[in-house]
Amino acid sequence: MTAKSKTLWAFALSSVAIFMTMLDNLVVITALPVIKRELGGGIETLEWTVNGYTLTFAVLLLTGAALGDRFGRRRMLALGLGVFTLGSAAAALAPSIELLIASRAVQGIGGAIVTPLTLTILTDAVPAEKRGLALGAWGGVAGLAIALGPLVGGAVTEGIAWQWIFWLNVPLGALALPLVRTRLAESYGPDGRLDLPGLALASAALLGIVWALVRGNGAGWTSPEVIGAAVVGVAALAAFVAWELRAPAPMLPMRFFGSRAFAAANAASLAMYAGMFGSVFLLTQFLQLVMGYSPLEAGVRTLPWTAMPLVVNPAAGALSDRIGGRPIMAFGLILDAIAFGWMAAIVAPDTPYAQLVPGLVLAGIGTAAFFAPVANVVMAAVRPEESGQASGATNAIREIGGVLGVAVLAAVFASRGDYGTPTSFVAGFTPALTIGAAIVAVGGGVALLIPRRRAAVSLEAAAQAA
Repeated sequence: MTAKSKTLWAFALSSVAIFMTMLDNLVVITALPVIKRELGGGIETLEWTVNGYTLTFAVLLLTGAALGDRFGRRRMLALGLGVFTLGSAAAALAPSIELLIASRAVQGIGGAIVTPLTLTILTDAVPAEKRGLALGAWGGVAGLAIALGPLVGGAVTEGIAWQWIFWLNVPLGALALPLVRTRLAESYGPDGRLDLPGLALASAALLGIVWALVRGNGAGWTSPEVIGAAVVGVAALAAFVAWELRAPAPMLPMRFFGSRAFAAANAASLAMYAGMFGSVFLLTQFLQLVMGYSPLEAGVRTLPWTAMPLVVNPAAGALSDRIGGRPIMAFGLILDAIAFGWMAAIVAPDTPYAQLVPGLVLAGIGTAAFFAPVANVVMAAVRPEESGQASGATNAIREIGGVLGVAVLAAVFASRGDYGTPTSFVAGFTPALTIGAAIVAVGGGVALLIPRRRAAVSLEAAAQAA
């Protein structure tokens, strides 16, 4: 197999795998009213159909990256795809809301193994001079999958049944598995040792923090369960940092966060995912419960948002190679803040859909502008052989952002409104969307802390000289 064909196969299979795992972050959003009607449950249960996936996903991302570095990235990618596919089949067959949530958790385990390895395998397969374009396209595919989730979920729910949201993953997984094993080259991390203390501490830290965020609305933010989980998570995080600073083969070198580009890009990703996930969680329900659209109709009406990455991503990726990711990421986040703020200002029980369109278009442009360069900014801040560790950290941070956004915005919604009437829904939706706008605006400010392109190039040259 030629070097060019290896690169093409790495890009194709990485794109298919990341599309599957990212799509399932929000694919159930437009199906939530139907799932609620058929399987029962309230807002906390509906949150768990989303967070059951993102909880295990976020907690195990660092572990998935570390296992790939130790046992082989191709081997672990195939294992992750298999687990994800089996979890999808179990979700489709789930007869109750409890088993659906459990199956979503299994999907999250598979997704946690797959997602960081797609970025690592692609980074390893693409020549350095073409890496910006390839990683920009990878980021575009991931962003497109997240954005298309509500549309795909609505179309499948109305056209067939909500169970087919998950059945669709089964043939894709079955097709991708043998190709991964035969078309990808095996690769390993720079150190064959597995940082078991680091794995245990990182998992405990992420589990405690994410559990507190997920359970905050249902159990109460001051309840012993939530406070206890948060304390355990923070304590484990402190112990993880202390251990990684002196570990002989750390799973996540703390010096990564000494890089302004790495730290600022990841902080901006945390804000982006928090604002976007929380806003989409409520927006798709607003389109159905207040505006009266069916799941498919609601999904179609997100197209002004979801279609924008198809137009903007190529241009944003190419432009980021010329001027750097900093201005494009900041521009995208500010556009998203304006979009969410616009919709929060005009939304009402009788708001016509046409008035939402400008906000949806701006949100789509902003989302695409952010996703296109962010992966390249992060991966350029570390050495190529450390791409697995950087990928695991980056994906864990943004998934925590998604969980944080759904938890916080749902809490704001529940404090002011409910599902009783369109008026009571809007009473909670408006302040929640305003908070979402504020979160992504903060992320835009953080993105401006990323070094300018010339400064980044100078730092890279200095590092290579050293």
